[in-house]
Amino acid sequence: MKRNAKSRGSTNGSHACGSHACGSHAISTLNEGPLHAALKDWYARPGDETEVLVDGFLVDIVRDGLLIEVQTRGFSPLKRKLAKLVASHRVRLVYPIACEKWIVRTGTHPTKASGRSAGNGLRDAPASRSRRKSPKRGAVEDLFAELVAFPHLAAHRNFTLEVLLIREEEIRRHDASRAWRRRGWVTCERRLLDVVETRLFKGPAAFAALVSNELDEPFDTAQLAAALGRPRRLAQQAAYCLRGMGVIEPVGKRGNAVLYVRAAPRRRVRSAGTPAGRAKSKR
Repeated sequence: MKRNAKSRGSTNGSHACGSHACGSHAISTLNEGPLHAALKDWYARPGDETEVLVDGFLVDIVRDGLLIEVQTRGFSPLKRKLAKLVASHRVRLVYPIACEKWIVRTGTHPTKASGRSAGNGLRDAPASRSRRKSPKRGAVEDLFAELVAFPHLAAHRNFTLEVLLIREEEIRRHDASRAWRRRGWVTCERRLLDVVETRLFKGPAAFAALVSNELDEPFDTAQLAAALGRPRRLAQQAAYCLRGMGVIEPVGKRGNAVLYVRAAPRRRVRSAGTPAGRAKSKR
């Protein structure tokens, strides 16, 4: 493993973060957002190497041979990187899910004009700031929405996923030329307030444990959604992931709905896409 450690810097003082995020071991940000930088700083321990070049890829944290990558959203960009790294290294993907979120609006915003107005009938109000709690609450099961990028990787012996349930602020600023569905309010950054809980997933069985044993078989994604307590769209993503891990398998249909049952446990994967014990024998 070829590694080149980058020098540590300090996080931007303007970043809002929890008590851990502003600790003594602040680390360089390399153009990352406040949430990513704060989570890296919260997760880092004394003795960790940060911003390390491993096999041609920049890794957030290296701890005793464990490569730790923090990803705040969208697993797809990591697909090639992780597939390469797990072939010869232990890799942990750290993913935050907001169980509580506060939406902060700052800057000018449009209001109804009185008297003479612009052609669209709106004018800019003075700069202001508002803060409200979002009614949406994330849950651990929401990990499936991102894991659809590479569900097979969850079965790899070198891969683990750690979910951090967090409290965060979402900062929005007004830009009349963008985000018409939000009336011009654009999310510009996310800020860590606190890490509430952590949960580590290692192997398909850990992900399968999210599905209640009381779920009768066969079941469709509507029944899976009820068991997870999440929307059916997420249940469909969960079914795709669990099927890719070999945790469930299709057995037929009920109308247009695919029916699933729990599959017999499989052996862990040695390398990406190759089940253990199934490697070609040497001639």
